Amino acid sequence: MDKGLLIVVSGPSGAGKGTVMNKLIAGGDYALSVSATTRSPREGEQDGINYFFKTREEFEKMIADNEFLEYARFCGNYYGTPLSYVNQKLDEGKNVILEIEVKGAFQVKEKCPEAVLIFLAPPSMKELEERLVGRGTESPEVIAERLARAMEELDLIDDYDYVVINDDVDEAVADIRSIVKAEQRRAARNIGINKKIKGVD
Repeated sequence: MDKGLLIVVSGPSGAGKGTVMNKLIAGGDYALSVSATTRSPREGEQDGINYFFKTREEFEKMIADNEFLEYARFCGNYYGTPLSYVNQKLDEGKNVILEIEVKGAFQVKEKCPEAVLIFLAPPSMKELEERLVGRGTESPEVIAERLARAMEELDLIDDYDYVVINDDVDEAVADIRSIVKAEQRRAARNIGINKKIKGVD
């Protein structure tokens, strides 16, 4: 397989997606997709590294031109995954990871049926609540909202290709690597390999 895999990872807030993504990317053979947004850059953020910063007019033109794998609007700003950037990395042989919420994940699957959808779940709702409280960054009301949203998201696990329980970060990373390796070995992703093995053009 010369082309990389498109991997979508979703999961509730507090499931540990960011930590798992960072460990995967540190391995060197994965690329985290860079999203486009219309919000203003925060201190220290760089265009093309943290986000592709766009004006509303630029973003809406990209929507009209069907240049997004998925996009959504939150708190008055647009966020989306540029198709050209993803395709560039896939063509370079990189496995591209999209860390997006469930609605966006299904948009990606619709446009790219070959994408691999992985749901990263906490071991239990009790553990998830403890993680959210342990952050110490959100009010009880916000935590309650996140827990309610998590319950809704967990109902969609059956629509994903795989589920990984993040009880231990290293084990979760190893599980995702195993999934990707197995997907890369699928016969359907290696059309023509028999000719290569035989030495036939």
